[in-house]
Parts: sequence; C-alpha cells; structure tokens
Amino acid sequence: MRLSKSWIVASKDFKVFLKKKNIIYSIIIVPLIVSILFPVLIYFIEHRNASGIPANVLTTLLPAFTFFYLILAGLIPTTLASYSIVGEKVEKSLEPLLATPTTDGEILLGKGISAFLPPMVAILGGSAIFMGLMDLVTYDTLGYNFFPNWNTGIILFLMVPLATIMSVEWNVIVSSRVSDVRVAQQIGILLILPFGGVYVAGEIGIVQLGVANDLLIIAGIMLVVDAILLYVAKTTFRREEILTKWK
Repeated sequence: MRLSKSWIVASKDFKVFLKKKNIIYSIIIVPLIVSILFPVLIYFIEHRNASGIPANVLTTLLPAFTFFYLILAGLIPTTLASYSIVGEKVEKSLEPLLATPTTDGEILLGKGISAFLPPMVAILGGSAIFMGLMDLVTYDTLGYNFFPNWNTGIILFLMVPLATIMSVEWNVIVSSRVSDVRVAQQIGILLILPFGGVYVAGEIGIVQLGVANDLLIIAGIMLVVDAILLYVAKTTFRREEILTKWK
C-alpha cells in the first residue's frame, strides 16, 4: 500500500470539503457550541444557587461532560465519510477516482484520513476551550484546576481517536451499500447510540467515567470493535460493485 497515493486521495477530499459550507459548519460549530455550553451551564447554576454546586458533584459531572466528546467523535465524521463516497458518486466525481491505478486499500485509507483528521482537530480544539472555560467557572468551588488530568488524556487522546476511527469505518460500510447521501447519514448517525448509552450510564453512576480503569476497559472494547469494522469495511468497499451496481 502506497501512503503517498492515499494522501493524494485525502488531499483531494480536503479541497472539496473546504468548498462545502455545510460540512465546514458541522465540523466547527458543533464542537464549539458544546465546548461553550457546558461551562456556561455550570456558571449559571453556580450563580443562581447561593450554595453553588458541591465539589463532590462537580468532580462527577466534569468527567461525564468530557466523555461527551466521544459522542461528537461518532457524529462529526458521518457527514464527511458519507459525502466522501456517496456524495461524490451522486456528483459523478467518484468514478474517475475509482478508475485510477490505485488499490482499494489506498483509496479506502485516503478516504479514512480525510474523514478522520478534520473532526479530530475540531474536537481537540473544542476540548481545549472547554477545559479552559470550565476551570475558570469551577476553580472557586474546587480550589484547583480540574483540567487537564490523566483521565481526560485517556478520553481525548485514546478514546476519541478510537471513536472517530469507528465512525469512519462504520460510515464507509454504510456508504458502500447505499446511493443516497441522506440515507447514508441517517444510518451512519446510529453509531452515536452506544456512546450515548455509556454517557447516560456514567451520569447515573452505572459506569465510573472518572475512573481510569473503567475508561481503559471501554477503550479496549472500542479497539476490538474498530478491528472488526476495519475488516468489514475492507471487504465491503469494492470499486467494481460501486462502479457497476450503483444507480
């Protein structure tokens, strides 16, 4: 597999994404809103309640808020990955790419890179804003800066990349089987349901999202799922079927 060929495919997608305002908005605005909304919410609760939020409650809420970035990691690549395959097919720009002397693996890797990097940059950038603002609004209660910490590092630098890869792989599988962008996005977005379920479980105390061991167990499960989806994606993405059977 030639990485240079995959990067050419990814670079082409980057140029296309930059021309699509709806894609740019979905990448930038959603993480930005989340990153500002949670600190603002905590700020207003703290100032509306004379006693504020107890420190032990904050130390439970903040890891759960951080885990929300996994939901974004499952959500944001949906638009990119579905458009990268189905959108180009609809616009008649995919066939020339599939006809080039590149392997299916090189094309698949290039599509994966283009759908992986922008969400990762947006999520990490948004999380930096989130941590800075949240430290500002919680310092008086906690007496120290809660962020950054090791658990946040596990979430942002291990689990979020795994979730993004999972989303890309899932959407490649879906996009290889449907020929409508909206259908691909609607099916692709279902991936956030498991992440949402874990988030809710953390909020109600079933899973301890502030405990490193629990986070590493979840990350291990995600790694296994990523490996399975990678195998399925590689067997599903076949240029001959895309070129001859899509209408």
